Amino acid sequence: MGTLPPSRVPPRPGPPYPDPQAPAGLTRASRRRLLRTLAALSLSLAPAAAQDDRQPPVLPPLPDEDKDEPRLPNGKSQKDAIAEAEHEKALKDAQSLVALANQLKDDLQKAGNFTVPISALKKTEEIEKLARRIRGRLQS
Repeated sequence: MGTLPPSRVPPRPGPPYPDPQAPAGLTRASRRRLLRTLAALSLSLAPAAAQDDRQPPVLPPLPDEDKDEPRLPNGKSQKDAIAEAEHEKALKDAQSLVALANQLKDDLQKAGNFTVPISALKKTEEIEKLARRIRGRLQS
């Protein structure tokens, strides 16, 4: 007769063997009862801990930034007006950057394979200046 798989092994008759890790005098059944009691006690105390009546701290109101900010005669914020003007300038510079890039492309195509016209070099310098100016406006 072969050995049965662990799930099919019949229980041993008689009292369970004492647990070597259990303290003296505490059987497995009494440990289970103790753990059940502790679990029930902790579950009964959990709602009491959750019913904390403390209110969240009240934070002081943030200072109103609009009061300190200078206004234009039309009532618009000076900061917003400057940002809008910078955005418009950046758009104009971007349009001229695209136009210069297209002109440079046309000049290089007309020049041929082995020559670079002086005007193309000047346009590349202008493109670099415009790109730096746009980057500076966008970063500020």
